[in-house]
Amino acid sequence: MFQPDQARQESPESSAANPQESAPFRTDAPPTRDGGRLRRTFDQITRRLDWAFGLLCLVAGLAIFSVVPLLNFISLGYLLHVSAQVARSGRIRDGFPGVRRASRIGSFVVGALLISIPARILSDLWKDAEIVAPGSTGAALWRIATFLVTTITLLQILWASLRGGRLHHFLWPAPLRFVEWLKSPDKVSSLRDKISAGAAGLRVPFLFWLGARAFAGTFLWLLVPVGILIAAAQKAPESGGALLSLLGGLLLMPVVLYLPFLQVRFALEDRFRALFEIGSIRQHFNRAPLAFWCALLATLLFALPLYLLKIELPPRGIVWLPSLVFVLFIFPARLLTGWAFGRALRQPTPRHGLIRWASRLGLVPVVLVYVVIVYLSQYLSWNGTLGLLEQHAFLVPAPWASL
Repeated sequence: MFQPDQARQESPESSAANPQESAPFRTDAPPTRDGGRLRRTFDQITRRLDWAFGLLCLVAGLAIFSVVPLLNFISLGYLLHVSAQVARSGRIRDGFPGVRRASRIGSFVVGALLISIPARILSDLWKDAEIVAPGSTGAALWRIATFLVTTITLLQILWASLRGGRLHHFLWPAPLRFVEWLKSPDKVSSLRDKISAGAAGLRVPFLFWLGARAFAGTFLWLLVPVGILIAAAQKAPESGGALLSLLGGLLLMPVVLYLPFLQVRFALEDRFRALFEIGSIRQHFNRAPLAFWCALLATLLFALPLYLLKIELPPRGIVWLPSLVFVLFIFPARLLTGWAFGRALRQPTPRHGLIRWASRLGLVPVVLVYVVIVYLSQYLSWNGTLGLLEQHAFLVPAPWASL
């Protein structure tokens, strides 16, 4: 079977027969040694740039998904999956699953946009010709040229995706390899296998189902306190509105205190009931109180500036731009929450009582300030009191729930 752009591997016998070729560099040839070091340095730089590009594409993809109904569950599911990965391994660097795949997808999108420029230019010229002289010979020629270039462009996009979808695959079509692939008898099955493997690697159903269940459970936690705050906003302070606001704020404080860690435990165990098991969170807190305090502080602190982006509704064409800022702020908070939970999982015994009580007392002002600011945000939010339901620190990373 012909496999495009796949490097040939030498057999062990051929490597043993020629030890100079199997060695990374020859000890008696300094230029080769320097060349090997240079090549390794170049490969490291390339891999790091590829990782950085993949992270950029991943954040952009999460921001775009977060403003699309139903697809925003994928963004929430991925952020929860990130927390679970860090909690499971205890390492922050494990909290970026899918970065390499995002780099591949980003390269594909950029390459496809670049090579489609000629087809788009011809399409505009054809439309202009039809406006100036409808049905003329010139308009017909522009239509034919647009059809041919578009067909070639689509074939190039398909061929580049089969070769790996990297940017250089779009810039150089490798026509001889394309002819060989057309002659291969199993080209259709190989195409089907690549599509199925790529779709399975994205884990879209898993992330969607994880995010949908987390959204439902989190919404149940927030429904009562936020509902009371919304009801209190409809009443005058002298007719009971102030007391209702106080009650809603007091009920919201424990929810904010437990919810980030309940979400991590849910994503870690993949059990819906884990979203409501408060006792286990208390046990984990006793084993890593300072880490829990730092994680909650980061979660709530990073969420506060985002309320400023809810003051005015942006144009629909750029609604994903504020969501990009939301993801950039929420992503580190999810990493820290997973890290804190992972420390609790690896600590066999509770910490000293003085540390536990100091951390508990330190949580009170953090949660109190957050609840007060959330209550005041209804007077600045474009959606008014309904903006209280947009708890982006715990729900989908988007500023407007009505998207």
